[in-house]
Amino acid sequence: MFAGLPELGISNGEDLKETLTNCTEPLKAIDQFQTENGILLPTLQSALPFLDLHGTPRLEFHQSVFDELRDKLMERVATIAEGKDEDRYGKLKELLEKSFPLVKMPSIQPVVMQVLKHLPKVPEKKLKLVMADKELYKVCAVEVKRQIWQENQALFGDEVSPLLKQYIVAKEAALFSSDLSILHNFFSPSPKARRQGEVVLKLTQMIGKNVKLYDMVLQFLRTLFLRTRNVHYCTLRAELLMSLHDLDISEICSVDSCHKVCPNSCVQHAFYVTKMLRVFLLSRDLSMILCDPFASNTLVLSTVRNLQELLSQDALPRDSPDLMLLLRMLSLGQGAWDMIDSQVFKEPRLELDVVTRFLPAMLSVLVDDYTFTVEQKLPSEEKTSLSYPTALPDNFNKYLHENRVACEMGLYYALHIAKQRNKNALQRLLPALVETYNDMAFGDIFLHLLTAHLTLLSDEFGTEEFCSAVFDGFLLTAFSSKENVHRHNLRLLLHLHQKVLPSCVETLVKTLEPSKQVGKLPYCMKWVPKEIERDLEHLQICNTLYKLQFGIAGLFQFLFVRYDTNALSSHFIRLPHGFDVDPLRLS
Repeated sequence: MFAGLPELGISNGEDLKETLTNCTEPLKAIDQFQTENGILLPTLQSALPFLDLHGTPRLEFHQSVFDELRDKLMERVATIAEGKDEDRYGKLKELLEKSFPLVKMPSIQPVVMQVLKHLPKVPEKKLKLVMADKELYKVCAVEVKRQIWQENQALFGDEVSPLLKQYIVAKEAALFSSDLSILHNFFSPSPKARRQGEVVLKLTQMIGKNVKLYDMVLQFLRTLFLRTRNVHYCTLRAELLMSLHDLDISEICSVDSCHKVCPNSCVQHAFYVTKMLRVFLLSRDLSMILCDPFASNTLVLSTVRNLQELLSQDALPRDSPDLMLLLRMLSLGQGAWDMIDSQVFKEPRLELDVVTRFLPAMLSVLVDDYTFTVEQKLPSEEKTSLSYPTALPDNFNKYLHENRVACEMGLYYALHIAKQRNKNALQRLLPALVETYNDMAFGDIFLHLLTAHLTLLSDEFGTEEFCSAVFDGFLLTAFSSKENVHRHNLRLLLHLHQKVLPSCVETLVKTLEPSKQVGKLPYCMKWVPKEIERDLEHLQICNTLYKLQFGIAGLFQFLFVRYDTNALSSHFIRLPHGFDVDPLRLS
C-alpha cells in the first residue's frame, strides 16, 4: 500500500514499526514521527489540539486535507496541459518522474494517471511498466492505452475482438427477431442512429485521432470479412468511418479515400459519384463499403425504382446512364470479397447479358404485373379472359441462377411484389427462387425481409394454395440442410399461425420439429413450436366446445317443439364466460 514512499524520502509504516521497536519512550517517538511527517504549516500546530478536543480523529482531518490537495493538483495538471506554455509538457514529465514511484498507491494513483493522460508522448519505459502490470493497464486512461496499442497490435486485437463479436451477435439477433414488421425491420434504423451504437462509439473512442489504430481496425475487419464472408463487417467499416466524420476527426477522414464517397448519399448524388468512381476504384475498401447491406439495399431499391420509371417512359435499360451507374456500383460491392482475396483492385466487368437479356426479361415480368392489376380494376363488362401467367421468361430464371447482380435484383423484385400484395406474382416467382446464385435466396437478410413482407399477405395464408406456394414451394425446400432457414420458418409460423389453416399449422409444426439427434439448438428453435402447439390445442378445445354447443342447440330445438319445460331446465348448460369464437371458422 505504501510502496514507493522510501524512494521519495518519505517514511512509511515499516519505518514507524522499526522506530517503535527500537525506542525506549514510545510516546516521544510517536510525537517526533508526527512532527517530521505531518503537514509543515506552523499555524496548524495550534489547531490540531483544538480538533482533538472536539473528538475529530487526526486520520479524518489529514484524509480530508489530502483529498482536497489531490483534487486541486489534478485540476492544475489539466490546466497546464490545456495551456499554451511551450514548456507545459516538460513540467508534466517532471511531475511524472516524481509521482510515478507512487503509482500503485491507491490514493496517489489518480494523480499519476492524470499526468499520463495529458502527455502526448509518454516515456517508453513508463508505458512498458504500465503494460506489464494488469491492474495499472486496466485503470489507465484510453489516451494512454492508445500509445500502448499502436506499438502492440496483438494487445489491441485482444481489446477489439470482443467488441466485433458483440457487434455481429447484435446484427444476427436483429435478423432473427421474433417481431415481424415491414415498418420495423433490419433496415429501419437511420444511419445516424446506427452510428450511435455501443460498439461503434467504443471503437471510435479507442481510435481517437490515431491513424495507425484506425488502420489496424480496418485490417481486422478485412481479415474477418475474408475469413467469414460476413457482410456485417462491411457495415461496421462504413459506420465507423461515418462516426469519425460526425466527430469531425479530419486527421483520419482526410486520409481515408472512401470518405469522399459517402455511402449514405451516394445514390442521391449520382453525378458526383460517377465523376469520382474512377478515382477511387483502386481503393480496396470502396467495394467493401458498397458491400454493406445497407448500401446494397439502397442501390437495389433505386434500381427497381429506375426500372419502373423506364417502363413508364417506354425506354430501354441500356439507354439509362443512372441505371448503368447503379448496376456498376452494385457489381463493385458484390465483388468485394473476390477483390480483397485476390488483391486485384479493379472494377469487375458487368456482364452485357444482364443489361441486354435479364433486364428486358424483368421488364416483361413487370408488364405482366401491371397488365393484370389494371385488368382487375376494370368494370366486369370490360374485362377480358386474360389469366395471370404462371411461367417466367427463360432468361429471368437463367440469370437468377448464374449472375449475382441479376439474382440480387430478382430477390428485391420478390420483396416489391409482396409489398404490393400481389399474390399471383409471388406464387409465380417463389419456385424460381429455390435455385439462385450461391443460394442467395436463403440468406438471412433476404429471408428476414421476405418474412416481414409476407405479413402483408396474412389473410392469404388461410388458403391451402398460398400456404403450399410459400412453405412447400420455397421455404421448406432448404430447411433441413440450412439451420437459418429452419429458424426463419419458425419466425414466420409464430407470427402467422393464427391466420394459417389449422391443418397446415399442424403439418408444419411436425415438419419443423427438431429431431432428437440434434444437439444444442438455438433458443428460438426450442420455444416457438411450444407456443404454436399451445394455440393448436386451444383451437381443438374450441372446436370441441362448439360441437357441444351445436348439440345443445339441437336438443333445445327438440325440447321446445315438444314443450317439455322440465327437460329443458334439466338439460340447460351454460358456456364458459367470455367464450367468443366464430363457429364458422371451426366447422
